[in-house]
Amino acid sequence: MLQLISARFSSVVRRTILVASCSFGLALGAHAQQAPTVIRLSPEDQQRGLNGVQKNFFFTISNGSTEAEYQSAGFFGQRLRPYLAGNEEALDNLNRYRRQKWLFLAERLTFVGAVGLYSQQVLALDEKQQYFNNTQKAAAGIALASLLSNVLISRNTNSHFQRAVEAYNAGHPAARTGAVQLRPSAVGLTASRTGHPLVAFTWNLR
Repeated sequence: MLQLISARFSSVVRRTILVASCSFGLALGAHAQQAPTVIRLSPEDQQRGLNGVQKNFFFTISNGSTEAEYQSAGFFGQRLRPYLAGNEEALDNLNRYRRQKWLFLAERLTFVGAVGLYSQQVLALDEKQQYFNNTQKAAAGIALASLLSNVLISRNTNSHFQRAVEAYNAGHPAARTGAVQLRPSAVGLTASRTGHPLVAFTWNLR
């Protein structure tokens, strides 16, 4: 009688351990399969260099196999910021990018204002048009200075954004070349030398 109770108890314990170990193994496998977030720029944005066009970057955290997967980072890169949380180097570069975009916006407004002032002075007098009075000279000088500053502002603006992404990916395990990852591949039960059930895991190096 005692042997029958012991056998049943042992069977229940083994089934319980099996269910628990399988559940634990599935949870580990699911966690291991969740690939760490790696930020990818669109192919076009990856090719931007010095003095590149000033428009929004597009990025994705998926494979980037289709154009629909990419999303705009926003004018100041604000939509990328949440992904960089905790990476100070990446955030510093993104802050530099935002600063350059503010300077770019201020320069564009200054240029448009100077051109508008010059145009207004052309017809400032009723009797004739004028093209080079003192006010127009000042407006032309401001417009020229604005264009020159645009070259300096735009030279490295795109690089700051690209460096933010590179800094984030460089600090991410999935982006490191040659990184070794240990992942569970299987789980089950085995018996010890004394006959007690043990949970067994099989691991893979990747």
